[in-house]
Amino acid sequence: MAILEVNNLEKIYTTRFGGSSVQALRNVSFSVEAGEYVAIMGESGSGKTTLLNILVGLLPPTEGTVSLMGEDISKLDDAKRSGLRNAHVGYVPQSAGLIPTLTILDNVRLPWYLAGKRDAEPEGRAEALLEEVGLKDLGSQFPSALSGGELRRVAIARALMCSPDVIVADEPTSNLDPASARGVVDIFRAIAQKGGAVLMVTHDTFSLDASTRLYDMAEGRLEERP
Repeated sequence: MAILEVNNLEKIYTTRFGGSSVQALRNVSFSVEAGEYVAIMGESGSGKTTLLNILVGLLPPTEGTVSLMGEDISKLDDAKRSGLRNAHVGYVPQSAGLIPTLTILDNVRLPWYLAGKRDAEPEGRAEALLEEVGLKDLGSQFPSALSGGELRRVAIARALMCSPDVIVADEPTSNLDPASARGVVDIFRAIAQKGGAVLMVTHDTFSLDASTRLYDMAEGRLEERP
C-alpha cells in the first residue's frame, strides 16, 4: 500500500471579482511508497506549494483524490483529517509556522500532544531532535530570537517529533547555509533508508542526489524524469 496516492488532481482558483480563473494543477497523479525519497523541482508559481497543501489536507482539490495510508482524505471531516495528518505526516511548510509564545523546545514537542500521546515524556526526544538539526543549546529560546535558517531547522525537528510515516517538506533547505542544508538532506535520506518516506519540493540540485525519484513541475503539470 502506498503511503500517499494521488489521482488526477486538478486545482482551479477563481478570483472573487471578475470571475476569472487560474488552473494551478493539471491532472497530477503519482504515489509515494515506504522507503522512497521523492523530489519535485519547479519554478515559483508552477503549483508545487498548492500540491503539497492539498496532499496534507490543508486545501481541497477541485477534482481528483488523495489517499493517505489508504484513506481518502476528502471523505473526512476537519477533525479526522487533522488527526490522520498529525499521526502519519511530518509537514515542513515554507514558513516555519512556530508559535511565538512557546519556547523552541515546546514548539518541537507540540505535535506529540496534538496527537494525544501520553505514554512517555517527550522532552528527551525533542532535545535529541534539536541536537540533530544543530540547535542543541536553543531549546529555551523563543522564535523571535532565532534567524530564518534556525527557524527552518526547528520546523524540521518538529516535523520529526512523532516519527511520521512520511515527511512532506516545502523547500526545507531554503535559508540554510550549505552545511546545514546537506545535514537536512542526510536526515531525510536516513528516514527513507529506515523505511519511512520523504516528499520534498526543492530548488537545491545537491538534494537530488539523495532522491530515489525526481519530478519536474511546470504550469501545474508533473512529469517524472527518466
